[in-house]
Amino acid sequence: MPKLIVVNRSGEEQAVEGDVGLSVMEVIRDNGFDELLALCGGCCSCATCHVYVDPAFAGKLPEIGEDENDLLDSSDHRNETSRLSCQLTLNEDLDGLRVTIAPED
Repeated sequence: MPKLIVVNRSGEEQAVEGDVGLSVMEVIRDNGFDELLALCGGCCSCATCHVYVDPAFAGKLPEIGEDENDLLDSSDHRNETSRLSCQLTLNEDLDGLRVTIAPED
């Protein structure tokens, strides 16, 4: 079971585990991080699951899709490591992935 390291908005870091095949958003939500709203439930129709991804994992992530890119453009807090956590599927290659929950828009 891959480990995911989540940094909340206060800067507190917590390691959690998730099943392969779940989205990073589901793993974060299922482990009680209330800051990640994920209002659309993972349908890529909002940006309330916005996270910053550790740059060391950039090459292991799928390319950003057009819908995800458009939604992230609506955020005042987008940066070069921004992703929607609903669009990232947990797998063994992402073991140890570190994400920071982005500020709320």
